[in-house]
Amino acid sequence: MTRRQAWIHALRLRTLPLSLSGIILGSGIAASHGYWNGIVFLLSLLTTVLFQILSNLANDLGDSLKGTDNAQRIGPMRSVQSGVISAGEMKNAVIFSAILSFISAGLLIYFGTKELSNSVLLTYVVLAIACVIAAITYTVGKKAYGYHGLGDLMVLLFFGGVSVLGVYPLFAKYFDWLLILPAFTIGSFSTAVLNLNNMRDRVNDERSGKRTLVVLMGPNLAKLYHVLLILGGIAMILIYLFQIQNQYAFLGLAPCIVLLLHVRKVMATKNPADFDPELKKVALSTFAFALLTALLLQL
Repeated sequence: MTRRQAWIHALRLRTLPLSLSGIILGSGIAASHGYWNGIVFLLSLLTTVLFQILSNLANDLGDSLKGTDNAQRIGPMRSVQSGVISAGEMKNAVIFSAILSFISAGLLIYFGTKELSNSVLLTYVVLAIACVIAAITYTVGKKAYGYHGLGDLMVLLFFGGVSVLGVYPLFAKYFDWLLILPAFTIGSFSTAVLNLNNMRDRVNDERSGKRTLVVLMGPNLAKLYHVLLILGGIAMILIYLFQIQNQYAFLGLAPCIVLLLHVRKVMATKNPADFDPELKKVALSTFAFALLTALLLQL
């Protein structure tokens, strides 16, 4: 692996579509209600991408320093683990990414909260800081929450709640509680991706002291939990679509067929390595669902 390949690998570009799903769906809902701002949309996408890249780089650093990334890990080799990139270099990359994230988030808040109160502006500033802290402390630090079974909750909150619920007021200038339903859908599908990752790495995580929810529950309950995440997400978006009565938007559920077939595959899987290909299925299905639904809502 060359240094260039190592840095590209550290960015984990395949995770970016999933991170964009909540922004795309929330923005699409706003547009369907007659609210749109191209600058806010582009800055929302950029900020989300930077947050995800920051998280990916920090995870590469944190897991390597804690020894979780080792020869027994089933997933692809990380960049610091490979030795091509040093821990010091990765630390500098994390700091640089955090600075870029703050700048992008600041611009987004500036353009998106012009007509909102100072208290709302302050709320978004706090959210931006929380996003950066959460991205870094998932695996970095002595009290990294990813090592104490809290990763799932944070993914649900940030990938679902902050993305969908957070972006809508930047367009519409008001908060819509009904959006909790699609926010839960994106959040639960995103959490399912993390759960797959943790089911794949369960044995090594437990050996390394990384107490993910899968390690705490065990493999059998983790599979049932996974089914609940997928089916619960589908149920929430169905309730939302029935509420808004947009018949075209139901076609956006087509990618969920892949998710239902995926659930069957997960329940039958015994070899942890076989969970790895399922990560891409759920991530891309979530992205396709968000994009398709956002487009169909305009009809």
